[in-house]
Amino acid sequence: MVSLSALWTPIFLSAVVVFIVSSIIHMLLPWHKNDYPRIPDEDAVRAALRPLKIPPGEYMVPRPSSQKEMGSPEFAEPARS
Repeated sequence: MVSLSALWTPIFLSAVVVFIVSSIIHMLLPWHKNDYPRIPDEDAVRAALRPLKIPPGEYMVPRPSSQKEMGSPEFAEPARS
């Protein structure tokens, strides 16, 4: 039987190889290219949001405060203009 200490090097090397290969595949293949579609009339949206001075970051709108709120009918219904 092989001891665990003899397997640490192959375990570590295989983890590094899997990480590098998966990173390359994720960068080269466009699987998630259209996950976040563009907003229609993006310039108008930017102009409307610019006066609010929102700091840079990633935001989700609407954003529920809990799982319970996410399941509510108000959250599930589509936004109306």
